[in-house]
Amino acid sequence: TLSSTRHDTELAGLRAVAVFEALKGAIVFVAGFGLTRVVHRDVAHAAHALIDRLHLDAARKFPHIFLQLAANLSDAQLWGLAVLALAYALLRFAEAYGLWFQRRWGEWIAAVSGGIYVPVELYELARGVTWIKLAALLLNAAVVAYMCYMLWRGAPRSG
Repeated sequence: TLSSTRHDTELAGLRAVAVFEALKGAIVFVAGFGLTRVVHRDVAHAAHALIDRLHLDAARKFPHIFLQLAANLSDAQLWGLAVLALAYALLRFAEAYGLWFQRRWGEWIAAVSGGIYVPVELYELARGVTWIKLAALLLNAAVVAYMCYMLWRGAPRSG
């Protein structure tokens, strides 16, 4: 039936967003764990090794900024960043769980947390258009729009 097809399509959309959010959480979790591995070590050296491994030009703008930041990080700051990464990852995992199991609160988290980034992404685009910035904005706006649609539709779901 039409209702069953619509529900299957909505479920597939929610699960696609859930996988995307879980992937973001996993990436940040791994990065945060990586930060704990350089506590009490030469962070600048580790940053140089990472840039070399990624075959980036250390003289370019963003790798250079990354190297400057790494050279000035204390162990306390590294732990603070690792804790923030863990908190972010846990939020993304909770959001993914809520979306996967069709919980209304998961949709709210996705809509609000995604919506927070839109003004920042617009500002970054105003400073200079790149394909990455444009893709980030379009993907994020699509997720926010879809979550707002799901919330507006108010289909009966648990949670």
